[in-house]
Amino acid sequence: MISFNYENDFTLPNEKEITKWISNVITSEGCKEEEINYVFCDDEYLHKLNVEFLNHDTFTDIISFDYSVGKRIQGDIFISTERVVENAENFEASFQDELHRVIVHGILHYCGFKDKSEEEAKQMRAKENFYLNVLKEN
Repeated sequence: MISFNYENDFTLPNEKEITKWISNVITSEGCKEEEINYVFCDDEYLHKLNVEFLNHDTFTDIISFDYSVGKRIQGDIFISTERVVENAENFEASFQDELHRVIVHGILHYCGFKDKSEEEAKQMRAKENFYLNVLKEN
């Protein structure tokens, strides 16, 4: 089950479409969907989590807490919509495209993809682009 929660003024306008898309990503990667919670928040909220749980005193666009067991995907994904706005401007992308990229990025981590090395990051970006195109085609 995928749920969306809001700790700021943002609301995802197309929850049903995005839920179906995320579910299809999980299935396509050979995993099983369990409980996944997205929490949309502001920079301050996410920064506090970053400091408290990860000892990182920096702003970030996404933090995920992965509770998956094997291929059974579950966890909490926190997204700063303020960071997404800034990233969209920096990468000359629309807010919606950047938001979708961050949404699928968290799920791909849960499905086993990493992005620490240059090669891993390249593979992660290719997967993100693939699934972003799938979303646009539907």
